[in-house]
Amino acid sequence: MHSFLENATLWVDHTASNIWSILLFALLAVGLLMTIRTRFVQFRKLGEGFKMMFAGLLHKKSSGQKREGDVTAFQALSTALAATVGNGNIGGVATALVMGGPGAIFWMWVCGFLGMATKYAEALLGVKFREHYPDGSIAGGPMYYMKNGLSNKKLGAVLAPVFAVCGALATLFGTGNMMQANQMALSFNSQFGVPKLASAIVITFLVAIVIIGGIKRIGAVAEVLVPVMIFLYLAVGTVVILTHISVVPSVFALIFKHAFTPYAAAGGAIGFTVKSALQFGFRRGLLTNEAGLGSAPIAHAAAQTKSPVHQGILGIAEVFVDTIVVCSFTAIINLSTGLWDKGFNGTQLTAESFKSVAGFLGSGTVALASFFFGFTTLIGWYYYGEQCMKFLFGIKVTLPYRLVYVGLCFAGAIISLELVFYVGDIANALMAIPNLIALTLLSGVVAKTTKEFFKKYKRLEDFDKDPAR
Repeated sequence: MHSFLENATLWVDHTASNIWSILLFALLAVGLLMTIRTRFVQFRKLGEGFKMMFAGLLHKKSSGQKREGDVTAFQALSTALAATVGNGNIGGVATALVMGGPGAIFWMWVCGFLGMATKYAEALLGVKFREHYPDGSIAGGPMYYMKNGLSNKKLGAVLAPVFAVCGALATLFGTGNMMQANQMALSFNSQFGVPKLASAIVITFLVAIVIIGGIKRIGAVAEVLVPVMIFLYLAVGTVVILTHISVVPSVFALIFKHAFTPYAAAGGAIGFTVKSALQFGFRRGLLTNEAGLGSAPIAHAAAQTKSPVHQGILGIAEVFVDTIVVCSFTAIINLSTGLWDKGFNGTQLTAESFKSVAGFLGSGTVALASFFFGFTTLIGWYYYGEQCMKFLFGIKVTLPYRLVYVGLCFAGAIISLELVFYVGDIANALMAIPNLIALTLLSGVVAKTTKEFFKKYKRLEDFDKDPAR
C-alpha cells in the first residue's frame, strides 16, 4: 500500500507539473490583460477596497435600500477570504519554499498583484450575471457569467458545465476539502501528538454542523472567525520577525535574487532552478489567493452589494490580505529563522519556525491558526462545491453532496500530505482553464463596466450621493 501511494504521488506530481508549466503563463497573461483593460484598477482602488472592508468589519451600515443577495457584502468577502486564507498560507507557502526555493516567493507576489485585477473581474462578473434559484436564493459564479455573459451561447453552454464539474471535483478532492483537513490533522499531530483519527472525527463533526445552515450560517461564522484568525497569526508572527529583524533585509535580497538566478545551498545538497521558483510560486500563489480559479466569484455573487464594481473592489482587498500580507508573513518567518532547508515541510516547517522563537506559544499559534484557517476554508469551499453541484443537478443534490463532502473531509485528514497537495494542484488547474477562457472573452465587459462606473463616480462614496440612483 505504501509503495502504491508513493507511485501515485510521483505520477500526480509529474502530471501537475506538466499542466502548470503551461497554465502559469495563461494566469500571467489574463492577469496582465485585466490589469491593462481596467487601467491598473488594483493599484488605483486598493485603498477604497480597504475602506469598504474595514467598514464591514466594524459593522457600519451602508446607506440606501435593502439590496438583493443572500448575505452582506462583508460576509461574502469573509466567505471568500475564509476559502482563500487557509492552510495554503501556512503549509502551502512553506511547501513553495521547500520545492521552489526563496525565489518562489517573488513569483507568488507577482501572482498576487496580477491576481488582484483578475479577482476584481471575477467578483464583478459574478454579481453582474447572477440568477436566482426557485427558492429565491442566489445562483452565481463563473457558470452563470459563462452562460449569461458570453455572446457565443454555444461556447457558454459548454464552458459552464465543464467548470461546474471541475469545480465540484476540486472541492471534493483538492484544495477546498481534503488538503485542508490533512494540514489541520498534521499540525495537531506534529505539535501536540494528537492522533490523526481523533482530529479527523472532530473536524468532520464541526464542519457538518456549520454547512447544514447553508451560506447564511457560513457567512455568519466566517465574518467572526476570519478577522480573529488573521489577527492572531499576524500578531505572534510579528514577534518572530522582530526577533530576527537583523536578517530580514537579507531575506528580501534572497527572494529577489533567486527569482531570476538558480539557488544552490552550501555543498550543493539542495538546488533550485528559476523554472521551479516560477512554477511553485504561481502554483502556491493560486492555491492561496485563488485569483483566476473561479471559486471566489461564487461567494461574491451572493453579496447584498451596491454594484458589481463595489464587490469587485472588495475582491482586490481580498487578494492583498491573503497573498501580500499573510503569505508574506509566513515566507519571511520561515526564511529568517533559517529552518526552511532543514528537512521540514508544509505546516510543520512553519510551526517549527514559530516554535524556535516563541516556544509552545508559537507552535500552539500555528496549530490553532491551521485549525481555524483550515476550518473556514472547508466551510467556504463547501459552498463553492454546492453551487457547482446545484448548477449541474438542481437543488435536490444538496443533501447527498453534504454527505460526500464530510466523508472526504474525514479521509483527507489521514492520508499522504504530498498526494493531497498535488491532487489539489491538478483540480485547481482543470477548474481554472474554462474560467480563464471566459474571463478573456469577457474582458471587454469588465473594461466597459469599470470605465462607465468611474466616469460617472470618481470615488465609491460618490455613488451614495447620487440622487438619481
